[in-house]
Amino acid sequence: MHGIVPGGGLSPDGKRWVSCKPGFFLSVRVLSRLFRRRFLEALEQAHHSGKLQFFGDNADLADPKAFARWLAPLRKIEWVVYAKRPFAGPEAVLAYLSRYTHRVAIANSRLVAMDERGVTFRWKDYRDKSNPDRPRHKTMTLAADEFMRRFLLHVLPMGFHRIRHFGLIANNGRRDKLALVRELLNVVTAVSSVQAANANAATDEPARPNFVCAHCGAQMFVVESFVRGQTIRAPPIARGGL
Repeated sequence: MHGIVPGGGLSPDGKRWVSCKPGFFLSVRVLSRLFRRRFLEALEQAHHSGKLQFFGDNADLADPKAFARWLAPLRKIEWVVYAKRPFAGPEAVLAYLSRYTHRVAIANSRLVAMDERGVTFRWKDYRDKSNPDRPRHKTMTLAADEFMRRFLLHVLPMGFHRIRHFGLIANNGRRDKLALVRELLNVVTAVSSVQAANANAATDEPARPNFVCAHCGAQMFVVESFVRGQTIRAPPIARGGL
């Protein structure tokens, strides 16, 4: 789970911007203890529901009392939570999150082939550092059912939402609130293409056509569009004698 929290908010009367205090907006100590409590509670719930299995030297932990004694010391030690400023700034964080929130599990460009052996796709081996000059992009072939199983791991269950908006960016009044925040912070926004088009339409000068014939100067109309060449996604046709 990822979240983006603004460094401040609007005052109750909506007339000024209230910035957060300098430094971390969230106490690392509070975060570590909250994570410890939630993690141990989920671990206990999994044990009570029979989702945990123990083998070998840890077989005794199947007993609820033994498991409770094993968890007791973990409630008293401090857990380490890593929290620090991003090296490349907030823009890099937004770019990183957008790759997960606005993309599917695998892009079509990574699909190489699909045949009787399964689905072949490209992947990047980040652990392969044997030869820095050699690209780490490799290919893998999985059976169709295994490929679909891994793909469906990235599909949210029924009732879950990929992105939720609260506060300033909630759907109710988001445009007005963001406009007010930009005004209070003296942030100049770039004029969108739609606003530019509306500005041109408001002038007396007629809009120029997008496509003009180079010979006669008349306006040209799009009759048909051709899709850029794509890789074949269906099983290849077997070649052989007829």
